[in-house]
Amino acid sequence: MKSLFFGGVHPEGGKSLSAASIPAAMPLPARVSILLRQHIGEPCKPLVSVGDTVRMGQKIGDGQGLCVPVHASVSGVVEAIEDRPHPGGGLCPAVIIKNDFLDTPDSALRPHPDSSGLTPDEIVSIIREAGIVGMGGAAFPSHVKAEPAADGIDTLIANACECEPYLTADDALLQTGPDDVLRGLALLARVLRPQRVVIAIEDNKEQAAKILRERLAQFPDMELRILPTRYPQGAEKQLIQAVTGRQVPPGGLPRDVGCTVFNAATAAAVCHAVYDGAPLIERIVTVTGKAVRAPKNLIVRVGTSFADVIAAAGGLTDDVWKVLSGGPMMGAAQSDLSVPTAKGVNGVLCLSAAENGESSHPACIRCGKCLEVCPMRLEPLYLYRYAKANNLAALERLHLTDCIECGCCAYACPGKVPLVEGFRAGKRALKGAKAK
Repeated sequence: MKSLFFGGVHPEGGKSLSAASIPAAMPLPARVSILLRQHIGEPCKPLVSVGDTVRMGQKIGDGQGLCVPVHASVSGVVEAIEDRPHPGGGLCPAVIIKNDFLDTPDSALRPHPDSSGLTPDEIVSIIREAGIVGMGGAAFPSHVKAEPAADGIDTLIANACECEPYLTADDALLQTGPDDVLRGLALLARVLRPQRVVIAIEDNKEQAAKILRERLAQFPDMELRILPTRYPQGAEKQLIQAVTGRQVPPGGLPRDVGCTVFNAATAAAVCHAVYDGAPLIERIVTVTGKAVRAPKNLIVRVGTSFADVIAAAGGLTDDVWKVLSGGPMMGAAQSDLSVPTAKGVNGVLCLSAAENGESSHPACIRCGKCLEVCPMRLEPLYLYRYAKANNLAALERLHLTDCIECGCCAYACPGKVPLVEGFRAGKRALKGAKAK
């Protein structure tokens, strides 16, 4: 079948390891570390102090500008406010809470079982106060994308593709909580008033697609679009092209072509925030890979350490090679399993030594495969060379910032060149230069 967007690859799925796992709540940890930076934008400032007693769902951090609050995912006592490792790399201030295992609730958000009286502005305010961000990994503040003043949005897309190998969290959500996704999507549609509402899913999720077809009878204004499986179809710009045929211009945003995209789990979080008054304090996480003993989908409280999450899936095998936050294509390797889960962590992938695909002597053989698979039509070979040479002018000219770090180029590279690693370094250099 012809691809609906340029480039892309077909990596080994690995989804069968956890696909049959019905999400179950993992045992509560003794303590959680709530990172104060779990979104794109300004970090939160703590609203609590060491020694304070906090309730589950209480707002414990917030800030100005492009920022969303964070909430206590358990009730207990604030033990410390200190730097902790971040799953995206580096250190980040965090509020560490000792769990009292009572789950005493906080009533900061009011439930609205009948949402018909809410205005679009009120729905957006609830989304913001619930701390909802993009849960497919990008973690962009959802209330900003849902602003009712967003003129020209004619197509609202729910991203249920989950194209990243190994991960099945969204698939599990769609099979066990489809109404949560659809009701949340309906709320977003009320705010944005698009002409078209589409749920996009890949054809390797047959059971989820079947369930959605049945449930959509109750939502006649929505349509289901089943797409051929291809990575990175779930990337925002590629998904828009696959669904609408429109191409987001270089340096542009989805709204430039009249579209906006929300992850399926994000839509479900909107549903829980509005109808149940529940802030975003837990999510489904796929714990999988050949180096974890019992791959499964778990409902994890935000701030739970990777070590605790992995223990709930049976622990690591003796031949573990690498642990990633996310999937094998875009995931970030972790050097410290005390790192806490964040709102955007949809998977913990444990790879075995047999899956080590790195090379001690990476070398470009000028085969051009990276050009063929780049979904953004960039020139990975030259971007990597200029990043290594710190040639910022050339990186600007070749649109490095349009790179979505999908990893297609590195996957296709027979010389095992660490291309994405170089691109990330180049982006940091560009950002640093502009900040001067």
